Amino acid sequence: MRLARELFGQLAPDVECDGELQGDAALSETVRRTALADTTLQGEANLLVCPSLDSANILFNVLKMTAANGVTVGPVLLGAAASVHVLTPSATVRRIVNMTALVVANCAAFDHS
Repeated sequence: MRLARELFGQLAPDVECDGELQGDAALSETVRRTALADTTLQGEANLLVCPSLDSANILFNVLKMTAANGVTVGPVLLGAAASVHVLTPSATVRRIVNMTALVVANCAAFDHS
């Protein structure tokens, strides 16, 4: 993760990124500022990277119910030649529409040359 953070910082120096954080620090600027003097992230993190599919599923479902009022876009698996957009059996019509919009935007941005 540290190497990935360093590479990301070199490739996109204008994007705020603190690297590895505990969940409470990622989602609370107050916690982060108290615990991490050198933080550069403002506000709440808007992207959380999990170490495994199991931890990602747990976090996704907790955040869906506690922070997003049941409205989500995702999950999206990255790291392959193309992203994988996942719809689970509990997907609502709104999530299907949101995910479809994301897929269309991804396809429009993909370089087809």
